[in-house]
Amino acid sequence: MEKYQIYLDQGVGLIMVYGPKLILAIITLIVGLWVIKSLAKTSSKMMKKSDMDESLRPFLTSIISVILKTLLVISVMGMIGIEMTSFIAIMGAAGLAVGMALSGTLQNFAGGVMILIFKPYKVGDFIEAQGYMGVVKEIQIFNTILLTTDNKRVIIPNAPISSGTMINYSSESERRVDFTFGIGYNDDIDKAKEVLMSIIKADNRILQNPEPFIGLSELADSSVNFATRVWVKSEDYWDVFFAMNETVKKEFDKQNISIPYPQTDVHLFENKAT
Repeated sequence: MEKYQIYLDQGVGLIMVYGPKLILAIITLIVGLWVIKSLAKTSSKMMKKSDMDESLRPFLTSIISVILKTLLVISVMGMIGIEMTSFIAIMGAAGLAVGMALSGTLQNFAGGVMILIFKPYKVGDFIEAQGYMGVVKEIQIFNTILLTTDNKRVIIPNAPISSGTMINYSSESERRVDFTFGIGYNDDIDKAKEVLMSIIKADNRILQNPEPFIGLSELADSSVNFATRVWVKSEDYWDVFFAMNETVKKEFDKQNISIPYPQTDVHLFENKAT
């Protein structure tokens, strides 16, 4: 009987010592989880108001929630009296090992977050990156998917895109189209310029502000070259590029303006020596 009384006294002593701590820890856990849930909802609403990409919001919300819950659990365990120093050290070592093993994946993840936050390009933009050119089909958290002009699907990791050089052809509403047209040395320069300008003015897709430019850029080996620069809406770039080349060729033919090609003149001298 005395033995049971000792156990009972020890149990009561433990309850008196740890009971209040356990109750406080449970209350802290319940309140903390409610606060974290509220903070996650508030963060999601703030991200939505700031027009953050829809594919990024769930990831950031989940990360915030996991970090806060981890800190809450560590705090609750410390309140109960559990020694957390070794546990935190083990978690840190495990995190370091996982981070080293997944370094490439984490870099792509970080690159995806940066792309979705700063938006150097968006879905539907025509870009050039990592040696590929195409329309952005999807922006995933680890990869960007391009659809090339010949309908190839290219998957590019986000890390090199976010840290490397990338050209976004769709970011501006207007683009300049550059041409080089050559005529023969025997052709009339002024007439050629007039023909080019008339072609430019006849195309309604070519903007008049900024003003089109035509200038003699080079006296080449076989031709006199004109630099021709016009501005168009970004979506009209390729249509104008192909149409302008075709129209200039046809109009030069009508106006008897030659378009020379590389050629070599060979001069023969008679040797009259006997």
